[in-house]
Amino acid sequence: MVMSIPFKPKHLGRYRDVARLFAKYGRGDLFDDEFADDAAAANAKAEDLTSDLEKMGPTFVKLGQLLSTRADLIPPRYLKALARLQDDVGPFPYEEVEAIVQAELGVRISQGFQQFDPEPMAAASLGQVHKARLRHGAEVVVKVQRPNIRAQMNEDLESLSEMAEFLDTNTDFGRYELGNLIEQFKLSLLNELNYEEEAGNLARLRESLREFDKLVIPAPVLDYTSARVLTMDYIAGTKITSLHPVVRTDFDGKALAEELFHAYLKMILSDGFFHADPHPGNVFLTPDHKVALIDLGMVARVAPRMRGYLLQFLLAISEGRPEDAATLALKMGTRREGFDEITFRRKIGELVVSQEGANVEDIDMGSIVLTVTQVSADTGVRVPPELAMIGKTLMNLDQVGRALDAEFDPNESIRRHAAQIMQKRMLHSLSPGNLFSGMMETKDLMERLPERANKILDLLADNKLSLNVDAIDERELILGFQKIANRITAGLIVAGSIVGAAMLMRIETDFQIMGYPGLAMMFFMIAFGMGLFLAGTIFWSDRRKKRPLNK
Repeated sequence: MVMSIPFKPKHLGRYRDVARLFAKYGRGDLFDDEFADDAAAANAKAEDLTSDLEKMGPTFVKLGQLLSTRADLIPPRYLKALARLQDDVGPFPYEEVEAIVQAELGVRISQGFQQFDPEPMAAASLGQVHKARLRHGAEVVVKVQRPNIRAQMNEDLESLSEMAEFLDTNTDFGRYELGNLIEQFKLSLLNELNYEEEAGNLARLRESLREFDKLVIPAPVLDYTSARVLTMDYIAGTKITSLHPVVRTDFDGKALAEELFHAYLKMILSDGFFHADPHPGNVFLTPDHKVALIDLGMVARVAPRMRGYLLQFLLAISEGRPEDAATLALKMGTRREGFDEITFRRKIGELVVSQEGANVEDIDMGSIVLTVTQVSADTGVRVPPELAMIGKTLMNLDQVGRALDAEFDPNESIRRHAAQIMQKRMLHSLSPGNLFSGMMETKDLMERLPERANKILDLLADNKLSLNVDAIDERELILGFQKIANRITAGLIVAGSIVGAAMLMRIETDFQIMGYPGLAMMFFMIAFGMGLFLAGTIFWSDRRKKRPLNK
């Protein structure tokens, strides 16, 4: 066997960094949560992983954030540590900011802006934010992408792809499909590097949440936006986690937490498009006591069918229905070879039951959802990635909700708003487009029903109908189909008699019955009698078959 080695010399530095990471965490502990009896030491090592990823640069910070949504790869303690991974880094020089803005917008800062603060308000792995004022006086913030960050990340992604290819081909890690993970990561990162995409996310989210008066989303300034520069409304405020206890007495934290959670349930379960990174650093309290959501670089989407399952799944958890929660989790996932359904249902049941009677401060809906994804992975169910993303989002949202109101209960909020969300989904399903589509499907069924019935009857008549069925008496099955065919034929004769009688009703004759054309009435009575006879035959035949089973 020839070992495939796709490595390139220029990436040796990155290979060495990743190898050190694997040597430290990949010897069984990262992929196996049973490596240590000391929970405190295990949690400390999980926190060490986040620190090491931060030191390796922005690509690995973003990779850690992606891994925080992969419960099939990472144990719970690592998931929680990676979900808190932040990308605060030092700023880059103002001279480079000027050069990027001019290259992207085609205008010097002094010409395009009335004022532009050279000191950044915040700096992150992908870019930094400056406060500015447009020519007409509007206050804005300008997000500028780091110089050469795209080229640096492309290099990192290339080296990661090479390592993933090697591991998938030559080691047991191939079962984790690392190549697919890196490809998913690459697509996510490229979207986040495109600030025009983020501007579109801002506009869409503003439209989606316009009914929520207590929430604020900055509006993008499209004329001052490009792939590497994003300009949006300036929103004054304080980070939720930085609020002084005295300030909390000036606003209704419970109402704010309730509205924020309601908005996220609408985004996830109704719209299928949501802000996927509501960590406390991205949530502000404005001076007029509203909640502002910023940084829309990371969003996620949920397919319509999945939204219905998710709504029922969250309700089952919040209402303490373990069997329903397990069944819905199975509907959302894909069973793999070796799936252990008994263990799966037992663990989901234990998880849901453990929440009954728990104190409000102990209930973490996000952690529960992440644990469900972990149980699914352990027992052989592949759940969709968006479920883990929702778990991470809810976990961050729980923290924000309790920062606003220490007694906020996410389970109760889900139960309160579920009926309203379900009603909106049903009304949406009754839209003219959906109804018209359903009517067209019904029309197609009715048009093709005689043709399909004829094919079945021809096959039966020629004794060519065959079925591949195990553990069933084929002769008994064919007899059953023949009876079905006979009943269909009788039903068609009855229907034909009714249609013929209806047509004869329009022909006036001297012979009448009860004031109606006599021949038509005779056909009606014959059809009525045949219908009664057919219904009676079916009823008595089915009842006679059941009797031996009831003895």
